Amino acid sequence: MSIMQQSSKALDRSLSDWFLTIANGQIKLPRFQRHEAWDQHRISSFLTTVIHNLPVGVALVLEVGDEEKFISRYIKTAEENKEVRVNQHLLDGQQRLTAMWRMLHNNYENETYFVHIQELDKQQEIDEESDLKVYAKGRYFRQDGRQFPLWCDIPKDCLDRGLIPTQLLRPQDIQTEIDQWISDATAFMEPKETDENSFAKLKDYTAFKEQLKSQITKLRERVAHFNLPYLSLPTTTEKEVALQVFINMNTNSKPLSRYDIIVAEVESATEDSLHDLQQKLIEKYPAVERYHDVSFQILATSALLQDKLPNERGMIDMDKILMVGQWSIMEECLNKMASFLAAQGIHDKQRLPTNAVLGVIAACYRDIPDTGDFRGKAELLLQRYLWSAFFTDRYENSAASRAHMDYRGLKKLLQQGDFDEEHFSEVPVLNRDEYPLATAEELETVDWPKKQSIRARGILAVASHLGAYDFADNQPASYESLQHREYHHLYPDALLKEVEMNSYLALNCALITWKTNRTIGRKDPLKYIEERTGWVDQEVIEQRLNSHLIPYRELACSEYGELDELKRDLVVSDFNQFIKRRAILISGAVAKLASGKALTVANVMNID
Repeated sequence: MSIMQQSSKALDRSLSDWFLTIANGQIKLPRFQRHEAWDQHRISSFLTTVIHNLPVGVALVLEVGDEEKFISRYIKTAEENKEVRVNQHLLDGQQRLTAMWRMLHNNYENETYFVHIQELDKQQEIDEESDLKVYAKGRYFRQDGRQFPLWCDIPKDCLDRGLIPTQLLRPQDIQTEIDQWISDATAFMEPKETDENSFAKLKDYTAFKEQLKSQITKLRERVAHFNLPYLSLPTTTEKEVALQVFINMNTNSKPLSRYDIIVAEVESATEDSLHDLQQKLIEKYPAVERYHDVSFQILATSALLQDKLPNERGMIDMDKILMVGQWSIMEECLNKMASFLAAQGIHDKQRLPTNAVLGVIAACYRDIPDTGDFRGKAELLLQRYLWSAFFTDRYENSAASRAHMDYRGLKKLLQQGDFDEEHFSEVPVLNRDEYPLATAEELETVDWPKKQSIRARGILAVASHLGAYDFADNQPASYESLQHREYHHLYPDALLKEVEMNSYLALNCALITWKTNRTIGRKDPLKYIEERTGWVDQEVIEQRLNSHLIPYRELACSEYGELDELKRDLVVSDFNQFIKRRAILISGAVAKLASGKALTVANVMNID
């Protein structure tokens, strides 16, 4: 309560004081903060607001006592000053103060900033609605090292355009620099003694220089005295509280994610950059990135390794030092998880039925050796878990807490080496009394797999496990081949629309490529596929269909032609039989997979 009372009233601070604290190194940024994000339009708009003395919001600082609570860095381009003790961390206001600091030094690489004064603009090249506005001019370097356009660095050319460079406004004793710029900008106007009416011209010239000097001085005073208030958290503020206030007050257009929060905590607890560690992980094990956002996988796995829930609360509650200490274990676990999923026929996040399994499988690999019989048995246990997760309703709600409980059960079995059937029920998702596998009848109504449906994607995953050989080029399902496949109807949508049947069922879908264009129109199922893929041999057709657990006989049972009433009824009957038969095949395959048994086309297609 006392913290909130002390920080609820904003304190005044002029930009000249902000400038001085940055220049002296008395204020720094916690290293976890994002870097510069403003473009030149926002930067220009900020200083325009300042010179018109309009409000720009409130900053937030954390008072620093004897020791900094966070690893820190200087405002970009501010010089390091180890002789001065840091007394404040800037928690909110980085973009504004960085823009202020860099504009007042005019040290941006790709643009130069000016204040445009309309009455001084002789060329009228700059169309501004306001008489006084900050203007950014884009710059570029040529091979000879010169920065163009050259006129930006020539005082006379700037003055002709009514432009005053913003570095002349910095609140320091730079009068000599200002006088030199004015002298260079107006030198061409100075009359010679031999000129007619030279005295009068000299008087006008001197008056113009004084007027220009006065205008620059007024701008400097506006900048120097501009008030940018701030809220202050006292030195007694706990690190966790300061971090939470930072999160709550973050004013970036992109909200902070849980990963940003963890980055903040990791970098405050260790000297490691979580972003750098993640990038190295991706470079080392690129397949991990195929399955989901890598930051989520890192956090979910790390949380489970610490016996925390793989959700936001558990991730935040983790011991961040321990998380970094276990980094090499965690990344090896993720690599093995990716290999295991690929072996099971799951190749990317678009085909992954639920991401809740990722952290569980990865964390389990901490207790699985690299080789030997134990690894084989352990991976059969993981197979049971994976397919049970896809074909029960265990993960339809409260996925994080249930993943945590399942992980605990799996971990216990792995550590004890218990792979007997009687022990599997200790893993909730493997308890068939509580979580029975989906029946064939339930699979018949499952929606289109392009949607984020666990069972729909699970049905396609079963086919991928068996190879799901492409109808056109006979390539097995793999990460590379799946990037070129599309979701297509087996019974054509146009045919089923004529009989008012729903064609968008998972069991009416195959993930394949088409060779021909998309103008074939309504055909009988097998004829449609033959023409689209270029098939000519019935045996080849049947083999490739079998690898998707697509029953050839039910798909090729009839030729419909023009539909009369009898043929309409026949289409409905044939389609229902096709869906029922494929549902039986898929459910039979799921039963084997969820029991840790080997699955082949041969031991599934003979199911009645």
